[in-house]
Amino acid sequence: MARNRWDREDAPEKHIGLLQLVQMLSLLVIFVAGIIIGIATSPHINRYFDSLAQLTFTNNIASPKISDDNCTILRTCEKVDCLSMEGFVHPDNLTHRMTDDEVLWRASLLPYKKGYPFDRVPKVAFMFLTRGPLPLLPLWERFFRGHAGYFSIYVHTPEDYELNVSTDSPFYGRKIPSKDVEWGSISMVDAEKRLLANALLDFSNERFVLLSESCIPIYKFSIVYKYLIRSKHSFVESYDAPTRYARGRYNQKMLPDIHLYQWRKGSQWFEIQRDLAVYLVSDTKYHTIFKKYCRPACYPDEHYIPTYLNMFHGSLNANRTVTWVDWSIIAPHPPTYDGIDITEGFIQSIRNKGNQCSYNSEMTSVCYLFARKFAPSALVPLLNQTSTVMGF
Repeated sequence: MARNRWDREDAPEKHIGLLQLVQMLSLLVIFVAGIIIGIATSPHINRYFDSLAQLTFTNNIASPKISDDNCTILRTCEKVDCLSMEGFVHPDNLTHRMTDDEVLWRASLLPYKKGYPFDRVPKVAFMFLTRGPLPLLPLWERFFRGHAGYFSIYVHTPEDYELNVSTDSPFYGRKIPSKDVEWGSISMVDAEKRLLANALLDFSNERFVLLSESCIPIYKFSIVYKYLIRSKHSFVESYDAPTRYARGRYNQKMLPDIHLYQWRKGSQWFEIQRDLAVYLVSDTKYHTIFKKYCRPACYPDEHYIPTYLNMFHGSLNANRTVTWVDWSIIAPHPPTYDGIDITEGFIQSIRNKGNQCSYNSEMTSVCYLFARKFAPSALVPLLNQTSTVMGF
């Protein structure tokens, strides 16, 4: 009787234990099934989130937002390969956000590997340092006509000046990021180095000519191009003179880095080869010295490059300029020629001064390729002389 009573009392406990076991087994089955379903569907989930991420990235990065007061419009951008070889060696867009230090550093980079991995046609970089407008623009446009691929143009203007030219002009879109320039200060040298640095970004530029808005070509393009490309030397006027306008501007505080016997003077309007351009944009030490000690009336633009090249690269320089200017009158500035002064005989006299100069260790009568200073009123008479005298 006792055993049966205990059996009846144990029955509910056995029932509860079986129920708990069934619940545990059910949970285990559901858990395993969930894992199996998760593994089976994970590729679809990954693809979904990958697509969502790609869509979000494209909308937010590749499509710039144009905001107005009421809405935000997404503009689809053309895909650009920022690491393309063509964009690296031949940058078409001169508008960039690099600082002077950044663009000078970028321009100073030299490839160690010899040769070029592209068909390189050497070009002449024509660098215009201007006070704003280009009054002789039609003359230069005629000079460049038909010679695309053999030249590049770079224009430095006051910082806020808008260079407005027609879209078919070779000057269109050729203004570099510029800053204001003060005559007679180191800012002139800064502008020259800024032009060189931007021109060096194009690896096909081999020769670099500095010009002003009052300069003109006195020979046709093909003659100028061959003259410069085939030259073994650069053309920077660099001379020593015991006058107050030359040695008199030397500052002894430049010692021991620059001695008086190394000091040189020359025309601001230079023409140099690529290697020398890289050396110039790479220099910080001597530029800093000139900035500190060559102040008015020292005029750094007349001394910095002539002195620097004389000290370190004199063998590469012809020690003369290819830009003619009239210094026959003793004055702070050379005379400016108006329209009434432009005759066939005048242009011919500049082209052939009757003097001989050295070119690749031989004597030649072609010593000047450009001339200055010419007023806006000289444009029409000059255009009348291009076909008969200058050959373009």
